[in-house]
Amino acid sequence: MGTEPRIRVSAILRWGGRILLCRHEKDGRHYWLLPGGGVNSGESLVRALHRELSEEVGVNDEIPVEGPVAIVDSIAPPPSPNRKHVVHVIFAADVTGSLEGVVSQDDAVRGHRAFLLRELESITLHPPIHRFLQRWQPGDPAAYLGEMWAP
Repeated sequence: MGTEPRIRVSAILRWGGRILLCRHEKDGRHYWLLPGGGVNSGESLVRALHRELSEEVGVNDEIPVEGPVAIVDSIAPPPSPNRKHVVHVIFAADVTGSLEGVVSQDDAVRGHRAFLLRELESITLHPPIHRFLQRWQPGDPAAYLGEMWAP
């Protein structure tokens, strides 16, 4: 493959019965991600998650998180010249307050939106974990969701 897998932490942020997602854009296409990002060397998963939540959505408090609740492998299929491999480690948390306070310091984030669960099927979500998000409940056992790739 040539490159090592990258670890990405993210959170299912439940906000008033909705899930907060970040909009990204690449090559003229937009898609949605759970807020989060890469883990730095020497950084714990939870510390990386809190840093990323601060950067991507302005959640500066170290909110209590559940999990990990899921793990997903995103592996680019051959013959991709750069066989990208991201291991997604997904946590969950409840967030309160107004969405007007959601501000990103990350240039890759093009916006935010809190989606109702029934709205998830109509969006491009990376990784494509729509069904998991619609079914997951706090306290469910952690799940390995397998290999999922969305171009």
